[in-house]
Amino acid sequence: QVQLVESGGGLVQPGGSLRLSCAASGSIVRIFDMGWYRQAPGKQRELVATITSGYSTNYADSVKGRFTVSRDNGRNTMYLRMDSLKPEDTAVYYCTANVITIFDGRGDHWGPGTQVTVSS
Repeated sequence: QVQLVESGGGLVQPGGSLRLSCAASGSIVRIFDMGWYRQAPGKQRELVATITSGYSTNYADSVKGRFTVSRDNGRNTMYLRMDSLKPEDTAVYYCTANVITIFDGRGDHWGPGTQVTVSS
């Protein structure tokens, strides 16, 4: 079974930076697209950024120019560098990945999320 674990969340002041990591483990054959989502209190979950296995990226307009998504395919790890953080970036950030395992077919998997709070 595939396990995704996010790390790097926490409390940061406006204008500060954080780097989130998402480590995938298990009987993984190949990871295709990966992405970051977030959900703020009282709001629907929204897509933040995606990155393909070939390193193509997409960003939500609200984070474009401030956030950078990357991945290390050898380590099955995805990152999200967040700069110039704003209070409206406060949310639970979730990692997702489309994965083929040794015995199962291709499917989407999610991490439990990590809290990011931007406040002075």
